[in-house]
Amino acid sequence: MAQNKDYYNLLGVDKSATKKEIKKAYKKLAMKYHPDRAPEEKKVEYEEKFKEISEAASVLGDDTKRSKYDQFGSSAFSGGGAGGSGFQGFDFSDIMSQFRFGGGGGDDIFDSLFGGRGQRGRRVYQGSDLLYEMTITLEEAATGTTKTIQINKLDHCGECKGKGGTNISSCSTCNGSGQTSTVQRTPFGAFRQQRPCHACGGEGEVPENVCGPCGGEGLQRKKKKLDVKVPKGIESNMRLRLTREGEAGKNGGPYGNLFVQISISAHKYFERRSDNLHITVPISFHQAVLGDEIEVHTITGKAILKIPKGTDSETIFRMKGKGMPHLRSTTIGDQMVKVHIEVPKKVSKKQKEALDKFKDNPSKGFFADLFSK
Repeated sequence: MAQNKDYYNLLGVDKSATKKEIKKAYKKLAMKYHPDRAPEEKKVEYEEKFKEISEAASVLGDDTKRSKYDQFGSSAFSGGGAGGSGFQGFDFSDIMSQFRFGGGGGDDIFDSLFGGRGQRGRRVYQGSDLLYEMTITLEEAATGTTKTIQINKLDHCGECKGKGGTNISSCSTCNGSGQTSTVQRTPFGAFRQQRPCHACGGEGEVPENVCGPCGGEGLQRKKKKLDVKVPKGIESNMRLRLTREGEAGKNGGPYGNLFVQISISAHKYFERRSDNLHITVPISFHQAVLGDEIEVHTITGKAILKIPKGTDSETIFRMKGKGMPHLRSTTIGDQMVKVHIEVPKKVSKKQKEALDKFKDNPSKGFFADLFSK
């Protein structure tokens, strides 16, 4: 007599667990005990455990089988119990080969186990993400801007709404599984190979009437205009994400995302360093010695900078709040102004005499003589 198995205990759920809770428990255990993740010395142990939890999930995930299990126990499925349909035809190697790790997390197999008849139906795919490169000016990065772009992308066919056709039915070649299998016998044993069904392309379903405009693909390439709002303070190589503005998914699947990568063109005057702007401004020898007020460029216009008496060349002055806004706060950087004293290329005879005199008499009166007409 076959040993009665506690399927609820195998999955770690209560007898009152919902189908959603059973599915979640199976998914967690299947990810843990899949043989491909087993250490070499525990391959057999993991395979047996994987078979047990898959068997439990296939019963508890089906309302009819679960009711029979609650009444008769696992003996109902051993081939000799009450109403026993058995697991002799249940191919666990198929489950292990089809189980997908990664983004889908094995959802195809869950749908098969919890679908009642073991058919997946037509798989839905999320569309691809797209990348668009946009160049803006430093002024636009400082104030924010809105740019209109045009992209060329795959979209759902307007005729069939992404379904590829009408009167969609289960594929007769693979019985809706989306895959066909062959068994190859060798001296080392039998090996099962699975391939996507050639008749339905692995979808499990086929349309009776193929859509003409998209050729049954359900997708068409279309041009679309979008307004992209660029926030102030953005930096080069940052990306903006426009949710669901990527390409459409196959079989009516959801859209991917559109990523807009920002590049800021070089500026004539400014060099950006984080939120601060750096600029070099020329001043005359007269302004450096006697002091002055000069007009300098800022990212939003112009401002007055006071040059004190006796300023050395390459001195840096800070103009608070005249830099770039911070992307994620209300703070604003500073503008760092480096002054560079320009030396005259040509001097008059009078200026030369004053310079010669200055070598021995560097007085304030000298400057009045030097720069007077």
